[in-house]
Amino acid sequence: MKLPIHAIRLSIALFIGASATVSHAETIRVAIGTQDTTINCAPGGLLIRELHLLDKYLPHTGKYKDAQYDVQWKDFTSGAPLTNEMVAGKLDFGAMADFPGALNGAAFQKAGKRSVFITVLSGSIDGSGNGIVVPMNSPLHSIADLKGKTISVPFASTSHGMLLRAIKAQGWNPDTDVNIITQAPEVAGSALKAGKIDAHADFVPFADLFPYRGIARKIYDGAQSHAPTFHGALVDAAYAQKYPEIVVAYLRATIEANRLMNEDPEKYSLLIQKVTGVEAPVDYLYHGPLGIQTRDLTWKPEYRQAVATAIDTLKLLKKTDTALDPKTFIDDRYIREAFKESHLDYDAALANYAKLPLTANDAVTGKPIQNDRDVAQIWLTNEAHVRNYANPAEAFAALDKGRRGSEPVRVVYVRDHTNGLKLFAKQAWYVKDRNGAIVAFLLRSSASAYAQQISGKVDDYAAVSGQAEPSLAAR
Repeated sequence: MKLPIHAIRLSIALFIGASATVSHAETIRVAIGTQDTTINCAPGGLLIRELHLLDKYLPHTGKYKDAQYDVQWKDFTSGAPLTNEMVAGKLDFGAMADFPGALNGAAFQKAGKRSVFITVLSGSIDGSGNGIVVPMNSPLHSIADLKGKTISVPFASTSHGMLLRAIKAQGWNPDTDVNIITQAPEVAGSALKAGKIDAHADFVPFADLFPYRGIARKIYDGAQSHAPTFHGALVDAAYAQKYPEIVVAYLRATIEANRLMNEDPEKYSLLIQKVTGVEAPVDYLYHGPLGIQTRDLTWKPEYRQAVATAIDTLKLLKKTDTALDPKTFIDDRYIREAFKESHLDYDAALANYAKLPLTANDAVTGKPIQNDRDVAQIWLTNEAHVRNYANPAEAFAALDKGRRGSEPVRVVYVRDHTNGLKLFAKQAWYVKDRNGAIVAFLLRSSASAYAQQISGKVDDYAAVSGQAEPSLAAR
């Protein structure tokens, strides 16, 4: 049974009183498992570690007056091995997605222990972040083209769940209509280059990292599934019961990391690149204004449902037979307390579904951008911040004017005209109307449908921008 937060405080006070006579200094381990390359875990791991934020919040009063802290960090490329070390008692905290998180809870329960999901770190109520890619020269352009094809995916990952839902939506049998094989991201990249697989489904950031690196094209975004997905943080329940103040301290550090990323996403995208090798343009695609996912630390009903769906799907996959209850597996007491101690309104944040907003002036007119539906952005290599344009036509005109310049462009972004999904400009399809207005789409089929409506023409990036590798003179 869960105790209300005031009961936690009471138990803390009673414990402090009982341990006030302890004379020796206790060394308390704070062992945190991260997934650095899973970049939307950054506010709960990489940024806290690299910016030494946890030190600011670990308690040093009351029962912790003489405490010493042994803070340990360990990086993982996926949730399963992280869970193994948590269950073995080698880690206290861990960051992972909804599906591996559900496996974490089941593994703890099978071992006669408990873990609890304590916060969301980043997610999408529609499913963005997961995606399906194909080799660059593939003739496939949508999920409807994948029947009878070989699709690889990291098994039991959140992208595996997305793939199964997408196949079900097509009315296909996943056992007979497609050939699904297990493949880690690091293996899939090589397989895509060599054309050894027809498609690959993956989680953050690989469905966008592979296209950015020019080895794949995205043909399906998880948002098309309309199935919520997220990454979050878990803690060993026994550890949380013994050291609730430390759990709150970790979450306060997470809140600060999130605030810093909001204030200067370009700066911290470059830091993530330095640590992980995941290029800053990919990091900014997620963490910048209007990003693919929302960094959201609250337990919205959609994320609670994602946990319940993950538990049900894992049972369907026969990955677990444990009766894990999402109502007790998710524990929002600690994040609520962290918000309170940080002088923030948790309930207001819970009700807020907006992405990080774009507050910017048009780089051409200098006027505030009022409508961000078709906004485009250019990030120059020698500039600290992204330039913003009211529409793709403006951005491409700026690229054209800068052709003779020597300063390369890091990246160009556009937004899908239909759903607002942020895209790499080179990966998008475009429709130009008779007046020269240009709008972008993720899918060629969507662009074609829109072109028919307005009697426009579908083009790729090279055609509308006039260059395959843009450069823009510093002005």
